[in-house]
Amino acid sequence: MLFQIQTDIDTNLVASVQETVAVVEEPVQESINLFTMAGYGGWIMIVLALMLAFAIYLFIERMVVITKATKEDKTFMDRIRDFIKEGNIDSAIKLCNKENTPSARMIEKGVTRIGRPMQDVQVAIENVGNLEVSKLEKGLVLMATIAAGAPMLGFLGTVLGMIQTFFNMAQTSTGVIELSSLSAGMYQAMVTTVGGLIVGILAMFAYNLLVSRIDRVVRQLESRTMEFMDLLNEPA
Repeated sequence: MLFQIQTDIDTNLVASVQETVAVVEEPVQESINLFTMAGYGGWIMIVLALMLAFAIYLFIERMVVITKATKEDKTFMDRIRDFIKEGNIDSAIKLCNKENTPSARMIEKGVTRIGRPMQDVQVAIENVGNLEVSKLEKGLVLMATIAAGAPMLGFLGTVLGMIQTFFNMAQTSTGVIELSSLSAGMYQAMVTTVGGLIVGILAMFAYNLLVSRIDRVVRQLESRTMEFMDLLNEPA
């Protein structure tokens, strides 16, 4: 009797150990991240990566240019006013050249037109201002193109991937389709859509931020134009 009880205990112990080993040896479910997904996208992911790199470069380059354009000496217009009232036009032009900002270049054009009709002076200033704004907007068309084109390119990759998946399904001679093969092909195809959306969203936010900063510069240029025209209209 004791031998039978001992045998039952040993049997239960072995079964418990086997269950524990089975639990330990259960495979760990593999996780996926963006870098892992990018490896399944094919050549379209390479194109999207290049578009993202160019968008980042363009954003940084434009931000540096726009930031420099917004920096200006707060006493600039006061010094210009003093030079003009003293009749020292050359010093006013030198000060504009020293500042080397869109506002300074615009005011410089106005200073060189002093003595002509007011309408001519204002037109000359506005023309320079339009040129300066167009310089600041350089490359924004490309940024907008990336923002709109990246999601479309990603969707194209998904469509091509799905076509390839269904083509491979049609080529099976047995007519039996493994669910694992089908799901693998589908999530590989969807990767390009995710990549396109990521690039497009980042480019869209970058584009809108650049546009808002340029609008700030435009308002600054308009303020300087009005201030300069008021200066010329002041009584001697």
